Amino acid sequence: MMKKGTATADRAFNAVNVIFLVLILLLVAYPIYFVFIASISDPNLVSAGKVWLYPRNVQWMGYEMLLQTHTIWLGYRNTVVYTLVGTLINMVVTLPAAYALSSKRFPSRRIVMFLFTFAMIFQGGIIPTYLIVKSMNMLNTIWALTIPTAYNVFNLIVARSYFDSLPGELSEAATIDGCNEFQLFIRVVLPLSSSMMAVLALYYGVGHWNNYFNALIYISDNTKFPLQVYLRDLLILNQKLAASDSGDAAYMEKMRIMAELIKYGAVIVASIPLMIIYPFVQKYFVKGVLIGAVKG
Repeated sequence: MMKKGTATADRAFNAVNVIFLVLILLLVAYPIYFVFIASISDPNLVSAGKVWLYPRNVQWMGYEMLLQTHTIWLGYRNTVVYTLVGTLINMVVTLPAAYALSSKRFPSRRIVMFLFTFAMIFQGGIIPTYLIVKSMNMLNTIWALTIPTAYNVFNLIVARSYFDSLPGELSEAATIDGCNEFQLFIRVVLPLSSSMMAVLALYYGVGHWNNYFNALIYISDNTKFPLQVYLRDLLILNQKLAASDSGDAAYMEKMRIMAELIKYGAVIVASIPLMIIYPFVQKYFVKGVLIGAVKG
């Protein structure tokens, strides 16, 4: 039987853990909550520090402006396409490469892994990359936002570590049954790697969703901008209007309020899809990442 002192210590330890985790949750969740209540509150009260727990003088002008702008919906469509296509390309490139680098039957895997790691640390830079993209006629196309970022070395290492953790007996049994390397990868390894694949897909998807710098470099057609660029342009435009001197004090105050509301509302509009998807993928995180970690 468990001793009374041990049971009391366990309960105290669990209580401390719960309190600590609740504090961590508040630290993580409160910034998003504050941005939301600031996006529907009077900007003057937000600036004065009077909005921190609940919204005050609720107004939805910022969201009305954002949602009535047709370019926002065009940006959503473009970003969804870029994210889906880009993530698919990432997975098609990363998973086979990680599997090959994890295979002991690949004699040059250490050299190739060294080259991948070296390229992660020492990169060519923006100008050479732009010249390559231009020479391949990918400017103003979806491929300019997906091909240059077809793989990520960190994600490649995560996938390779995961494949390394799979029992070698699986490949031996599959080889005895007549599987070649391609069949082994498709029919045996990938079905066992769903958790890791979900984690990588989320990593890549978030990267594509939040990416706007590459679009500023490679995309000049306004109809092909992703959501982040449209939100950036809308925010800059409203800030310029708010800072302009029109001579009408009431109009300038309205534009200033609108600019502040849009500033916070843009964060929520851009984050909602990821916040909806994340709970469905979160359960795979610990299993998908840590299962490939080095074990003692």
